[in-house]
Amino acid sequence: MTTPSILRGGRRVHTGRRLGQVIGRKPTGITGAQWNTAGTVVLDHLVTDAATEAPEFALIFSAAEPGGRVERMTTAVCDAVGLPLLRITSAALTGADHGTQILNYILDARAFGEGDDSHAGAAEGGRGYRDIVGRLPDGRTGYVNDLSSVARAAAVDAYAARQLFDPIIRGIRVRWTGGPAEGWAWLQLQEGGYVFERVLLAEHRTTCGVPADRLAEDLAGAAIGQRLKLRHSAEPDLVDLAHIEARLRDLSARRDELTDGFPYEHLLVDQPAAR
Repeated sequence: MTTPSILRGGRRVHTGRRLGQVIGRKPTGITGAQWNTAGTVVLDHLVTDAATEAPEFALIFSAAEPGGRVERMTTAVCDAVGLPLLRITSAALTGADHGTQILNYILDARAFGEGDDSHAGAAEGGRGYRDIVGRLPDGRTGYVNDLSSVARAAAVDAYAARQLFDPIIRGIRVRWTGGPAEGWAWLQLQEGGYVFERVLLAEHRTTCGVPADRLAEDLAGAAIGQRLKLRHSAEPDLVDLAHIEARLRDLSARRDELTDGFPYEHLLVDQPAAR
């Protein structure tokens, strides 16, 4: 069965292809168990050269915690055939609902920063794709390539309508040494009750075109926006400030595993700033 595909910027984007379908046969050095498991994994998006159909990279969304058996085997098979892989781990963001928008963002960011070896998507003058300033959806001036900007505007509108306790979506971002980037976002929906989202973004042999930790935080903010959209139809799962602080303390305790340490001690000392 042929999966849908679209053309964008000289590339063809395929959706819903199984990894085994893309590769065709078990690679050398891969065990039968690895192949049988990884071969059934669905690639949410596969980006290929439009002329040659040579794969450039794949994008996978997952709700499972990283490091699991399926992920390890999938990475091993992709390594064996040289297929670069981007993986987004989120409880709220899915390939079916959000994949096209996020992939298009990544393709645009990569094209904007093409030829930049810093993997930060910087153009002439050092300005990166994420740093472009323009008019936001709510009419303000700001970073137009911040994927959380719509959610932030929605939070302000809801606060003005007296539907939220606090209009500010707060967040952090970190990078694990030898591991994924991680972004958090939280918003105080009611007194003592917060919606909280966590997104991990792993770049394996490729780049998303902007700093991965920054994109992970933006995606976490966008996930908060999804929670806001659904708050009238479903009771949101809320956490208290103590829950967020406990997670921050756990992250602080592992600062040696982070590439830039833990620069968020102020969130543990000054409680109002962490709302």
